Amino acid sequence: MLNRFMLFPVLALAACQPAAKPPLDGARIGGPFALQTTSGRTVTDKDFASKYRIVYFGYTNCPDVCPTDMANLGRGVAQFRKSHAGAPPIALIFITVDPRRDTPDIASKFAHAFLPDAVGLSGSDAAVAGVKTAFAVYAKAEPGATPGSYLVDHTRTSYLMDRDGKPMAILPSEQSAEAVATDLDRWVN
Repeated sequence: MLNRFMLFPVLALAACQPAAKPPLDGARIGGPFALQTTSGRTVTDKDFASKYRIVYFGYTNCPDVCPTDMANLGRGVAQFRKSHAGAPPIALIFITVDPRRDTPDIASKFAHAFLPDAVGLSGSDAAVAGVKTAFAVYAKAEPGATPGSYLVDHTRTSYLMDRDGKPMAILPSEQSAEAVATDLDRWVN
C-alpha cells in the first residue's frame, strides 16, 4: 500500500511523460478530395481546415450497419460537444460508397438525420473511387434479394482526423455513442 508521500514521486514522474501518440499517427490514410453536397455544391478537404474530422464511408440503402454507426457517431459528437463547451470544432463527414444511388442531396439528407451539421458527400464514380483509395476503403456491390437490387459490402471504419487532415484513430462507432464520446475526449484537444 502506497502512502501519500510515496505516491507524489510516482505522480510527478507520470506528469513528465509525453502524451501518447494517436494509434494512426504517421499512417498514410486520407488526402485531398473534391466531392459534392446538397445542390451539387463542391466540398473539398480544405473546407475542413482547422477542424477535427470524423470520416465515415457507407451508403444510404444500407439495411443496418451504416445507420447504426452514423447514429452512434452523431450522438457521440453531440455528447462530446455538450460536455466540452469551447472544444475545437469537429466535422462529421459521411461519404457514400454508392454514388449511383446516393446523389449529393440524398447523402446530405442521410447525414443530417444523425447530426444537423453533418456533411454528406457524393460525386462521380471516379471521384468517389479516388477518395476510397486514399482512405483505404473497400467497397463492392453484391446482388440483392430481388432482381436488379444490390447491397454494398464495404469497410466499416470511422476515421478521426486531426485539424490538418492527418489520421489519428479509428472511432468505435460499432459500439456506442458513449464509446465514441470517450475516444473523442481522449484525442480531441
